[in-house]
Amino acid sequence: MRTDVKGISRRGLLTAGMAGGVLLAFRLPLGAQTAERAPDESPDQFAPNAFIRIDGEGRTTLVMPQVEMGQGVYTSIAMILAEELDADFRRVAVEHAPPDERLYANPLLGVQATGNSNSIRAFWTPLRKAGATARAMLVQAAAERWQVDPAGCTTFEGVVTHAASGRTATYAELAGAARDQPAPADAPLKDPRDFTLIGTSAKRLDTPDKVDGRVVYGIDVRLDGMKVATLAQCPVFGGRVAAVDDSAAMQVPGVRQVVVLDDLVAVVGDHMWAAKQGLEALDVTWDEGPHADLSSADIWTDLRAASETDGVVARSTGDIATGLGTGELVEAAYEMPFLAHAAMEPLNCTVRLTPDSCEIWIGTQVASRVQASVAETLGIPDGKVTVINHYIGGGFGRRLEPDMAVAAVRIAQKVAAPLKVIWTREEDTRHDVYRPVYRDKIAATLSGGSIAAWKYRVAGAAVLARWLPPAFQNGIDIDAVDSAVDMPYDIPNVHVEYVRAEPPAVPTGFWRGVGPNNNVFAIECFIDELARKAGTDPVAFRRRMLEKSPRMLGVLDLAAGKAGWGDALPPRVGRGIALQPTFDTSIATVVEAEVDGDGEIQLRRVTAAVDTGIAVNPDTIVAQIEGGLIFGLTAALFGEITIERGRVQQSNFNDYRMLRINETPRIDVHLVRSGEFPGGIGECGVIGGPPALRNAIYAATGVALRRLPIDRSLIAGGTRS
Repeated sequence: MRTDVKGISRRGLLTAGMAGGVLLAFRLPLGAQTAERAPDESPDQFAPNAFIRIDGEGRTTLVMPQVEMGQGVYTSIAMILAEELDADFRRVAVEHAPPDERLYANPLLGVQATGNSNSIRAFWTPLRKAGATARAMLVQAAAERWQVDPAGCTTFEGVVTHAASGRTATYAELAGAARDQPAPADAPLKDPRDFTLIGTSAKRLDTPDKVDGRVVYGIDVRLDGMKVATLAQCPVFGGRVAAVDDSAAMQVPGVRQVVVLDDLVAVVGDHMWAAKQGLEALDVTWDEGPHADLSSADIWTDLRAASETDGVVARSTGDIATGLGTGELVEAAYEMPFLAHAAMEPLNCTVRLTPDSCEIWIGTQVASRVQASVAETLGIPDGKVTVINHYIGGGFGRRLEPDMAVAAVRIAQKVAAPLKVIWTREEDTRHDVYRPVYRDKIAATLSGGSIAAWKYRVAGAAVLARWLPPAFQNGIDIDAVDSAVDMPYDIPNVHVEYVRAEPPAVPTGFWRGVGPNNNVFAIECFIDELARKAGTDPVAFRRRMLEKSPRMLGVLDLAAGKAGWGDALPPRVGRGIALQPTFDTSIATVVEAEVDGDGEIQLRRVTAAVDTGIAVNPDTIVAQIEGGLIFGLTAALFGEITIERGRVQQSNFNDYRMLRINETPRIDVHLVRSGEFPGGIGECGVIGGPPALRNAIYAATGVALRRLPIDRSLIAGGTRS
């Protein structure tokens, strides 16, 4: 075990706990006598904890502590609960947990939030215990009814059986009696070899309603008498409203009201079309404030200067000074741009106010933060704010912020009716909370064909310093250095630094991988450059440094083999590989790509090998890797938010484009069978595609790109060497 680490990885911190008591010991309200009961609990309902309800008609309802936003987590979490409960999965229903950090806080984060690819990692053990405890109480109720030893009873698909006497009882029949049983202190968990549901590709519970249109996203909410509003904020970050002429807007059919606040304007109408047309007719004069001259060039000048300064040491192993003086020194710098989230469902929130209370309908990753922020805005207790959460049409980290709810409430305070506020795509794009810009400087020495020393410095914003201040300790953002302090390669001398460099005015936040998608890109691109310097095949070069990382070595060999690594390729076609140790999951990604004479890129094939430990639902894992790869490759090929005159230049999918169906390659995902503790998966697919693509371009053209998105002009004339 490494003992001379001055910092700690995000993974290590989340495992060990944060100083200052940020991370909470996860305590389930398991005791039947002290259990948190559902408000509508009937006498024959069995609710042994905050996650499980079984009624007298045989319905098993599982309360989801995490939010479903397309990642399949409702099904996977339900599978964990149902496995240990031995419920009939065909009769399971799921519902959103209400905002309640006392009951539903994520045990790895200490707050009620869905993110960090940790839904399964965080709740694997607590929810297994919840299911096992409920099962034990049902068995005890049956044993008492039959006057038999509970050890002689078995459970399967919602039925308790006593084989010796041939008697059976359904969970529905036992629900009333089970509620009076004492909760065992430590109900035994199943041996994974006995799993019947976990490890199968169970059909997703949310699919039927999504297919036939019954599902209600936040944007679908309809209330009696509801009006619809859309808003505009100053196009310059930090600007304010100076003056508004609403005469033309009020002439638009269906427009009912114009709301002017200090930092935004909103048009209220009978429907979205009226509100949108009214907003376009509004004549607003903005006070653009101090950032009216800000440009991307300014931001990059500042960041590049910051990256040349010494940072806070996040890891130091061996003797970096001596190591850098040994062998051939190689240096490089890599840059990543601002990125928007561009979720399919634009930001929205529906509000109904009374003089002393508020109801919110929304799709959010942070229900309790929405509740608290709205309560603070209105000056009322948290308990007076009801948050009805919904499926989310894409989050990617954007809905870890409560700003859309706060804006909706502020507007609704001026409107005498329930109000739905919908952001246009343009407003969503130009007032996002962006993935930070990063610059990474790396210096390494090669000695005897291997890396003798590695010095890595990452410069960029500290998202955690704003979002979870207690997690920002000793000047280190653990997310910003994730996958850098714990890269898998065995190198004797390693030194990692972090320089906090906040861009002026531009808000930054989490974006599906955040720090890891920056660090894995820089590290894996530089590893390829070092392999070429050493005259070694990139896969062989990596293999030498993975003897102490057998899971990583396993996915490397699996991906390379399945991708046909080493097989002959046509001119200007290359294969690139990238490894990632992200979210407790080991992944190797191989991209095969062709670059034509004009620098245009055709993605021919992507191969991924994934070791995520126990795979709760393999089909969901494959789907998440596939979708993540498309998301990440889109960013690599096209993704960049630029600033001119204090304004975001991009507006919609016409100038912030996505990878299209005809551009999407064949994707093969291979899962490693494993009995290890489950890892994360939701953000993992995003991370490996960009460096693997860049390395494929490097192999095809000999051009070592060091910045995203890919500049086609730089590779148009390159030839493979």
